[in-house]
Amino acid sequence: MCKILIFGDENAMSIVAAQGAVMSKQVPKYVTRARASLMLGIPEADLSRVSKQSGLGRVERAGNQEETYFTYEELQRICILVAPQLQAAH
Repeated sequence: MCKILIFGDENAMSIVAAQGAVMSKQVPKYVTRARASLMLGIPEADLSRVSKQSGLGRVERAGNQEETYFTYEELQRICILVAPQLQAAH
């Protein structure tokens, strides 16, 4: 199941992934594709595909390197998009 919970106040936030593990005490504004993949429990390739199809995420380029970043709101929208696919697979 794809679920991200963010709770607390500005000074003490925690993120709980689907597995129930606290991921961080500091909540960054954006997360990388690798971290998003881990948090959502879906492979990076699937996340990249959904990101491209939906237009969610922001690609940053530095020289010949490229990284995709997601806001937590975008991750929530991705959860909604992939939930039917995850349920069908199980």
